[in-house]
Amino acid sequence: MLHTFARVYDSEWYILGENLLEFEKAYAEYGECRYALGVGSGLDALMIALKCLDIGPGDEVIVPANTFIAAALAVHHCSAIPVLADPDPGSFNLTTQAIEKAITRRTKAVIPVHLYGNPAPIDDICRICEYHGLYVVEDNAQAHGALHQGHRTGSFGHMSATSFYPVKNHGAVGDGGMITTDSHFLYEKAARLRNYGGVQKDHWELPGYNSRLDELQAALLMVKLQHLDRWNSERRAIASRYMEQLHGVGDLQLPVYAAQDEAVCHVFPVVTGLRDELRQYLLSRGVDTLIHYPVPIHMQPAFRHLNLPEGCLPVSEKLSRSELSLPIYPGLKDYEIAYVSESVRDFFKNH
Repeated sequence: MLHTFARVYDSEWYILGENLLEFEKAYAEYGECRYALGVGSGLDALMIALKCLDIGPGDEVIVPANTFIAAALAVHHCSAIPVLADPDPGSFNLTTQAIEKAITRRTKAVIPVHLYGNPAPIDDICRICEYHGLYVVEDNAQAHGALHQGHRTGSFGHMSATSFYPVKNHGAVGDGGMITTDSHFLYEKAARLRNYGGVQKDHWELPGYNSRLDELQAALLMVKLQHLDRWNSERRAIASRYMEQLHGVGDLQLPVYAAQDEAVCHVFPVVTGLRDELRQYLLSRGVDTLIHYPVPIHMQPAFRHLNLPEGCLPVSEKLSRSELSLPIYPGLKDYEIAYVSESVRDFFKNH
């Protein structure tokens, strides 16, 4: 990594250079897409993708209600309306049934999120959207390298957006994002939008943005891409051990992974009615945990204007009160996994 940093620094070319081109080509090939385009963040990737598809005022875009706020923010920043849909209570992902229920005459696109690194039923979602004439923008920010029926997530929709935020499976040392697509037209439009609106200096064809993945991040991510499959394999092995050691414990609901998929286990979520008590108990034993996500999007002050009352999205609201993410990362040792699992079991023995 230090050698890579020194090489980029000494090149004195830090924006839109050879390192980015090399990484974009490699990422497109890895992700089974024709084109990849580095941008400044995952949010920018989503927003630029929607802009490429001419999503605008009055348009509705269906978004999961139980995901990070970026998907809804991207829709909002296009002056469109995020329509929040409840997920499947087992996989926590959008379903075709939820999408069809949310479609209106103003619906123009769907943003399926491969939540926690667990692939959504994206082939079925794409078929439903094709039937209704809707665009699909995959949010692949938590699922770098995941497979759905043998193909990479992020390769199914009209466009895909991902994030290289440092804690992601394929994380940078700062913000960064990527757009992928098989459409040359959409690729060229996105290339203009990320660079002030043009590809030639001082000639701006569109009102664009300043959102470019810099050379240093691209070079470091190129190095890390070579290790991504191995890291993801470690995550799956850790998740498998948790599944074995926590099966049938208390009221724990463990994640549901489809047999035909290969999740990358960005997060290992469990659901329990004793979430807060369990979290405090684990903390007392030196085990840190996280909550994804404690406040659903429709209950955030930023989206109060949607006028969605508490109780209207019951699955998302229940998850916000009961989801707990156990430690999972490459390098987590077997004895550490066993200690976390034993601590969870001990908690439920006393409850």
